[in-house]
Amino acid sequence: MMQSLRFISAEALASHPQVARQSLDRMAHNLYPLLFKASYLLEQAEVIRVLLERWPLEEFRLGALLGPSADHPGDLRDRACRACLEACVRGLADHTLWGGGRRRLQVADLTGIRDVQVQGCPCGRALGRWGRTKLLARTCCELQAEPCAARRPVEVLADIFVTGGNFDLVVRALRPEGPAPLRVRCLSFRADSLGPGQLLHALRLAGPGDLRRLEVVHNVRLHAGHVQQLLAQLGFPRLVSLTLPAKAFDAPPTSSPAPDGEDALLTSIARELSQMPQLTELSVAFSTLTGKLQKLLGPLRTPLRVLDLGNCALNHADMAFLANCTHAAHLEVLDLSGHCLVDLFPSTFFRLLGQAAPTLRALTLEECGLADRHVGALSLALGPCRRLQELRFLGNPMSARALRRLFVALCGLPRLQSVEFPVPRDCYPEGSAYPQDELAMSKFDQQKYSAIAEDLRALLLRAGRDDIRVSTPLFGSFDPDIQETSNELGTLLLRAFKTALENFSRALKQME
Repeated sequence: MMQSLRFISAEALASHPQVARQSLDRMAHNLYPLLFKASYLLEQAEVIRVLLERWPLEEFRLGALLGPSADHPGDLRDRACRACLEACVRGLADHTLWGGGRRRLQVADLTGIRDVQVQGCPCGRALGRWGRTKLLARTCCELQAEPCAARRPVEVLADIFVTGGNFDLVVRALRPEGPAPLRVRCLSFRADSLGPGQLLHALRLAGPGDLRRLEVVHNVRLHAGHVQQLLAQLGFPRLVSLTLPAKAFDAPPTSSPAPDGEDALLTSIARELSQMPQLTELSVAFSTLTGKLQKLLGPLRTPLRVLDLGNCALNHADMAFLANCTHAAHLEVLDLSGHCLVDLFPSTFFRLLGQAAPTLRALTLEECGLADRHVGALSLALGPCRRLQELRFLGNPMSARALRRLFVALCGLPRLQSVEFPVPRDCYPEGSAYPQDELAMSKFDQQKYSAIAEDLRALLLRAGRDDIRVSTPLFGSFDPDIQETSNELGTLLLRAFKTALENFSRALKQME
């Protein structure tokens, strides 16, 4: 990797923190970004902090500074280095406290970091999105009591992740009682382990007018009434991406079916979504949408590029709509997991992939009942998808022989980069049922699997396609947000289990 002499010089300076600190006052302002990236690369937290304290420019944009440049083509945005990111936020606080008349910074954009499984920084210690949210919120709260709060605030752009564990702190940061040196603007918002009321309150404070991405996941229990209220009251005019939790379109527990069979809440939700002119990504996995897909997606004004309909219990009418709607020709990422596509909807499935082929980059077909007899049809359906880069079909009962046939067909897709394939049926005890639970899924012949996987890689190598990465992540791909908050989620699940047992015990006593 070629580096400019300027960057090599910046590295040399960053490697001597005391000299770097003494040199800053004499350094040209346009060299600060260069020294920042060099310091981040070398994990020089002390230099990073003092750079932010004395930042002489009107803007600090973390993602842009760490991305490829003419001086250093390396991309450091997947280094969520704890030491460096803590130094950034502390340096930002120092800037508001001690910057004095030299302060020029108006916008600090802390977005652009990519959370990955293996950290490339020397320390290997990551600060995930939840941790970054807590750090920023705590810093904002600490600064609100400082006398410098009367000065012009620095606007901080952030991607925040709110759970029950940091909710109170985030609320205090977003709702300062008086002037605050740091004003947080949320560009993306992820919520987990919150009640519907907490979610609504936090989103109001976060500023729905600025939000570009909203993810409401896992342990946020919403029904259609909550979703309608959320969208109607907050609007989200600039929202690009929306993820809703499981069962988000279920009727409220106290509601009764309309006499005419109309779903007024779904109609209202669809109307609110149609008022979002920039919405191009929608994930509604594990929500029952049988016969309702046209009502939900039909009113949208902008074609969707990303659509997750995994385990939504779609029927023939839903698939027919999807295959013929405007969205089909624009889809780049599609998830239809949990549907027996080739058995139940062969013609519409073929048509859908044909329509999406010019744009489709990623396709997920997990637990779709794809067996050996479907390989020929699946190969034909995938044939036109020449832009496909990622294919996931875990949880399907295919034999090693069927996988070999399918891999031969996949070699013909020129842009394919990644394939997640199931443990072959041969590796499980005879008669194993599908779909499998986690316990059954993990009980397979490891040695036999390794031999088959090696054979599949050899097949790709002989075809000149060793550029395709193949894997079998049994329990799904790495999710940095779940990884980071696993302890909190575990506590929540134990509490829910305890409550369920207490309710069950109470019901038994009443029966007695």
